[in-house]
Amino acid sequence: MTGLFAIAGHELRRLFVSPLAWTLLAITQLLTGLLFVLSLSDIALNPRSLGAYDGVSELVGGGLLRFATLVMLLVIPLLTMRVIAEERKTGSLELMLAAPVGLASLVAGKFVGLMSYLSLMWLLIVAMPLSLWLFTPLDLGLLAAAAVGLWLVMAAFTALGVFISSLTREPTVAAVTTLGALLTLWLVYAVSTLDWQPVIFGTTVPLAGLARTLSLIGHHDALLRGVFSSADVLYFLIFTLCFLGLTVVRLDMDRSA
Repeated sequence: MTGLFAIAGHELRRLFVSPLAWTLLAITQLLTGLLFVLSLSDIALNPRSLGAYDGVSELVGGGLLRFATLVMLLVIPLLTMRVIAEERKTGSLELMLAAPVGLASLVAGKFVGLMSYLSLMWLLIVAMPLSLWLFTPLDLGLLAAAAVGLWLVMAAFTALGVFISSLTREPTVAAVTTLGALLTLWLVYAVSTLDWQPVIFGTTVPLAGLARTLSLIGHHDALLRGVFSSADVLYFLIFTLCFLGLTVVRLDMDRSA
């Protein structure tokens, strides 16, 4: 456990001495802050726009956290691309694998370091809609479910990015591949809107339902609507742990080579 926190601290310090981390933090806050202000301006100029939503919590809070998910789709590949790929490229991965630290602790430490940085970003985003509590009643249940959903999505994206970073020695390749994988997962949800049930070997396959079950975005969408389900949370936990486990297996192959 000591090794895990030492690696997490090292990863976090490495992030905060990097101009990229500060730039991503600034751009993320700029984009989400701009949407937040525009949403409030829309309500002020056109109060009837609330009629299509269940109040300010859904229009401003839900909309902001939904947009933040799209931002994370672009930000997280840039954060995770260097986490292992750069270590392999510079030759320091061999030294790290030779250290008296278990591979599970090594991977978990890097993941915790990244998530510590992303949790700060998450707190700053969630604070925006919560600040409206001073002026108007809010549906805190909806906001809590949406905020938990955003954090779980960030964890799932990060775990996938760490795994892909472990497959290559080029950070740029890791970033592009992670972005492509995340976009593919996003597009899987589009299949759930198709009214198509193909027949394979005499068996009707409920393609839409299957895509909705497997899609990361499908489970996240329920949380954004304030529907908190243990099944959705469990999906994200399994997704995250699976890709962290695959990263451990990949590094074990490097250590054995």
